[in-house]
Amino acid sequence: MNERTTLEKSLKPHWVWAIALGSAIGWGAFVQPATWMSTAGPLGVIIGFGIGGLLMMLIAVSYGFLIKSFPVSGGAFAYTYVSLGRTHAFICGWFLTFGYLCIVALNASAFALMIKFTLPNLIENIYLYDVAGWSVYGSEIIIATIALIVFGYFNIKGTGMSGRIQFIFCCVMVISIVVLTLLVGIQPGTGIANMQPFFPAETTAFAAVISIVAIAPWAYVGFDTVPQTAEEFNFSSKKAFSLIIYAIFFAFLLYSLMIIATSMAEPWQGLVAGNYIWGTGTAVQSLLGIGGLAILVVALTMGIFTGLIGFILSSSRLLFAMSRAKILPETFSKLHPKYKTPYIGIIFVVILAMFAPWFGREALLWVVDMSSVGVTIAYFYTCFTAFKLFKWKKDANFNEQLNTVSPFKKVVSFIGSLTSLVFLGLLLVPGSPAYLGIESRIALAAWIFLGIIFYLMKRKQFNKVPEKELNYLILGQEEVNVKNR
Repeated sequence: MNERTTLEKSLKPHWVWAIALGSAIGWGAFVQPATWMSTAGPLGVIIGFGIGGLLMMLIAVSYGFLIKSFPVSGGAFAYTYVSLGRTHAFICGWFLTFGYLCIVALNASAFALMIKFTLPNLIENIYLYDVAGWSVYGSEIIIATIALIVFGYFNIKGTGMSGRIQFIFCCVMVISIVVLTLLVGIQPGTGIANMQPFFPAETTAFAAVISIVAIAPWAYVGFDTVPQTAEEFNFSSKKAFSLIIYAIFFAFLLYSLMIIATSMAEPWQGLVAGNYIWGTGTAVQSLLGIGGLAILVVALTMGIFTGLIGFILSSSRLLFAMSRAKILPETFSKLHPKYKTPYIGIIFVVILAMFAPWFGREALLWVVDMSSVGVTIAYFYTCFTAFKLFKWKKDANFNEQLNTVSPFKKVVSFIGSLTSLVFLGLLLVPGSPAYLGIESRIALAAWIFLGIIFYLMKRKQFNKVPEKELNYLILGQEEVNVKNR
């Protein structure tokens, strides 16, 4: 049997919390408030994110249980193997890889766009071409590429270093958002009156809220970075559930504060009607001047940086786990001789993400949609696995090693599975408020096609691995009585 490569246990609890929160709060919290309010109004957005956060907490119950039972890299990929076997594990891992790679690319592109919004003279000087009506400049590609290289380097240097930097960046982001909201709130002419009407006149309150709930998988996606780092916990995996819940709760608070700050700064309907490139930036600068904009830019920068760290880390760990299971080439599970990190996977993720800035601003919108599909599929597989492992009561098939008697959690995991399917339907069913655009559907179809080809090429080799060996490689345990295949 092959020796199983393992990662060093170097992550502290508050670092893991910061990785989850920083991954969940990215560029959207600072750039999208005006867009969201145009759809749902200030209160509709806040309620929608609140409901979405509660639904994510239901899904988190399954993650918490499975992290405690299987504290290994791979997350949903490993859990799917437990309940549904090799083929479904590959499907889950393939889509989740897609989702993570999209978000890394998204954050790199968003950083370049932030510079473009705030310092246009710096960016708009090496014109290349237009994509979907958006001009692409060489300078923004260079900036995004440098950001990817820097944060790829941080991840290679060690998980401990990444976790420490992530925590610092998260603290700066939280403080910046709180200070900005307070500064907006104390200015003359601001307040609740500017937030009215709370919902758009042209739609119902219910439709407004549902349109925001539909994007919850994207808005809170960062919490599922926690299972990807489970193998590197230097604390009990039993704490994982509470860390996920705290991350989701704080993410909801930060999203809400940014909506409140944006809508209180000036009447939100006028801000939306202005159709500004960056509505929040325009409102804050008009009210607080360059100092207020600077605070917002710091918060946005921290949000982007934490997203880069979190998802480069998660992507590389997923590639590591799939490589260790002999699904992906062995090179992805090689560790750096000095830093003991899966450096090939990190480099691979960084290089792929470098292509995104070449497609301009519209690529961000395509990437958001595509990433949502990947992570939502992983949510379903995770909740389904937990549903199978939770039992109503002890019976002849009860396995002390795998099963837990908990009717309540079994119901919750079932609701989590249904919720995931609903989210997936919102993305894939024509006419829904979150239906994928044509570009996203084409890219998704291409990824599925590539996955089919890759699986057909690797299927024989993958299926030849004895079950005990695969149990050991994926779960770290030979005798796990996984699903009878």
